[in-house]
Amino acid sequence: MATSTWKLSVAGALALVTLASTAGAQERAPSTLPLKAVRLYEVGLGYFERTGKLGNRSEVALPVPATHLDDALKTLVVLGEGGKATVTGVEFASSVSPSMGRALAGLPEGEELVTYPKLLQSLKGASVELRTGQETLRGRLIDVVEPAQAEVAECQPARAGSGERASGRPEAGGEAGAVSACAAARHLTLLLLTDRGEVRRLRSAEVVGVRPTDPAFAARLGSGLDATSPQGGAARRPLRVMASSTAPVTLGYVAETPVWRSSYRLLLDDAGGGVLQGWALVHNDTDEAWKQVRVELVNGQPASFLFPLAAPRYGRRELVTPDEALSTVPQLHGRTVDSMWGDEESHGASGFGLTGVGHGGGGRGYGIGLGGVGTIGKAVVHGAGASTALSVGNLAAIVQADGVESGVLFRYVLPEPIDLRAHGSALVPFVQRAVSARRIAHFESPGAAARSAARLRNDTGQTLPAGPIAFFADGGFAGEATVDRLIPNDRRTVVFGTDLDVELERHKASFRDEPRLVVFEHGALVEHYVRFHRVTYAIINKSQSPRTVFVNLDYVMNSRVEGADELDYDSESRKAMAIFQVEAKAQPVRELKVEEGLRRSYSAQEWSSKRLASLAAVTTLPAGQRAALRAAAAEMQVAEQRRDALPKVQESITSVVTELQRLRGYLSAAKGDSEGVERFTKRILATEDRLASLRAQAEQLVKERKQRAALAVASLKQLTGAAAAR
Repeated sequence: MATSTWKLSVAGALALVTLASTAGAQERAPSTLPLKAVRLYEVGLGYFERTGKLGNRSEVALPVPATHLDDALKTLVVLGEGGKATVTGVEFASSVSPSMGRALAGLPEGEELVTYPKLLQSLKGASVELRTGQETLRGRLIDVVEPAQAEVAECQPARAGSGERASGRPEAGGEAGAVSACAAARHLTLLLLTDRGEVRRLRSAEVVGVRPTDPAFAARLGSGLDATSPQGGAARRPLRVMASSTAPVTLGYVAETPVWRSSYRLLLDDAGGGVLQGWALVHNDTDEAWKQVRVELVNGQPASFLFPLAAPRYGRRELVTPDEALSTVPQLHGRTVDSMWGDEESHGASGFGLTGVGHGGGGRGYGIGLGGVGTIGKAVVHGAGASTALSVGNLAAIVQADGVESGVLFRYVLPEPIDLRAHGSALVPFVQRAVSARRIAHFESPGAAARSAARLRNDTGQTLPAGPIAFFADGGFAGEATVDRLIPNDRRTVVFGTDLDVELERHKASFRDEPRLVVFEHGALVEHYVRFHRVTYAIINKSQSPRTVFVNLDYVMNSRVEGADELDYDSESRKAMAIFQVEAKAQPVRELKVEEGLRRSYSAQEWSSKRLASLAAVTTLPAGQRAALRAAAAEMQVAEQRRDALPKVQESITSVVTELQRLRGYLSAAKGDSEGVERFTKRILATEDRLASLRAQAEQLVKERKQRAALAVASLKQLTGAAAAR
């Protein structure tokens, strides 16, 4: 859409004037600028442009549905060459809420149905023209009276009465006349004050037409019925733009539109490529046919919102009443003082009352959650995490994803303007380009079923929206799938079927670990090591044609793989893949050698002199780290000895405490026996000395264990410095 040469019109004040719809305005017939371009966004918005020459015309119209009026007023922009267009205002028929519409039309509040009697009652007090079969009357409608219940009940045809002979046979026309009178009693009664001052009483059955003669009242009634009509939202509301320009002028505005959607077809060839066809499904949900309209499809999500703007709004004011309550109806209206105070038993006043309720306009908004599509993945092998200190390899760097979305929005401009009928839909092509599309047999894991897939790369230079994709190969349909949003140069593995001719099994698998570095981090001992894998695959190709087999590798990215014909990396699943070329009717056995850079940690509870000594004996560790580990192991061994000796001392303490309690019992029983008291006293004193010695020994063991453990930690903290010096 070539709008870059247009400039915003600033020659005149762009004043948005809301005017009431009058008879004079309805008589004007401004011309409509033709629709020239539509830009459709994937969030359900459309930007419409109408372009043309104004000439001597001072008004042009935009046919906008009532439901889109707020959006049009919120986004209307006037574009002219060199800013030469002058705009003095925009005029449109006011929109009202359903509640306000009922109030304008004099109809009951709420969702109650609008019936013929209620419409007639809404005209009470208005100047009207009544047409009957014989005459036309003009005047003011006084009231619309419903038949009283008693009148209807009394109007039942009698079986015995004036319309029946004594013989029991009805007189001619007697019963028919009674039925006719009953039907008349059930009709409404219209009371009319004619222009000549005559009060006429008419049955609603006699009236064939009622027309308000006050143009202002008729306009209010029309506006109210527009608001309450179910089709009111679909009615077109022309925006009259008062403008002048010596050059072509463009009017642009945003409106809600159906979401455009994409689907793809991929024609695979035997050379590892294909032709990608992208088709867009667009809809014209307006009442206007598109004739030679330029269509752009925008792959982006600009922010937009609903905002009530077109309907008038009213502020609330506090109702302040006089201190003395005064009536709005005179007491002597139709009554005398005597009749009010005399010998009548009933007292009261009657009259007309008016009640008004005002409601401000409102709006409703509906929201679509787009969720972002993300991938979460973490490669874990035997509970080990990837090492951040060792650099073994980077499987993700096998194929660097260089797809970059350079802007927020991507546009697809259809090559030719299109014709699309009102409320019609069309499937239009928006891309047809050669792309890299390698047909493969894909295995999620050994032993799983082979899936027919394509290794697809977006070579179109544009972002491709998400959508279904159908694959065609070998002269026919091969399968279908869905593809997520693809930025330029992005690569995906798209599975579209099952390959029954290829099998893959893992026959042998072994590994060994080789520590390379040990560090002390946050109170834990962290071992960085390389795990060496040897994996043997048996591949069976029963097809008459060769196969390219892709196998997902369940290793961390910090790895190096040997033995495959090729390696690839899928950014969506975050997995590397081994590629094997398999000839027709072949059963090769292939071996992979993999090196993984991993790490594992040991908490303080898992340390032991044996583990530390074992690590100190590993020749692949730096010499400085091995020395630090040996020192830590020696200190830890002493700490463990002290720890192991402590339970025996505590057991002795318990035994001595028991013996001391027993001796004190004997001493208590030997009272009066001086020789016995002396003997038990000596034994108690000796036992207390032994208990004190054992307790001192226990305290020393605990102290030495803590000291040796602290020395072991101090030695382990030297690992980081030794690692930096290697």
